[in-house]
Amino acid sequence: MPGELVTRPVVFEGTELHLNFSTSAAGAIQVELQDAEGKPLPGFELSSCDVIFGDTIDRTVTWKGSNDVGALAGKPVRLRFRLKDADLYAFQFKGPGR
Repeated sequence: MPGELVTRPVVFEGTELHLNFSTSAAGAIQVELQDAEGKPLPGFELSSCDVIFGDTIDRTVTWKGSNDVGALAGKPVRLRFRLKDADLYAFQFKGPGR
């Protein structure tokens, strides 16, 4: 059964969300971006997040193939992580190519 984690509202700079994580062969991670009240933001719902798996220190999160979260920069957002047989070590917002 997957576990979930929801952050407090955070304000970020950057245009991409990067993760440091590892999953088992059958594991996965998905991320949803929410407004400060906890409502999913259009285009960033959990169901739109491309499934992430493997073992990497710098993976860009995508939603239906798009990684651009720049329109949300400077606004309070919550991150909802769904983890199935996975370890999440860190997340970071970055600019493109960083």
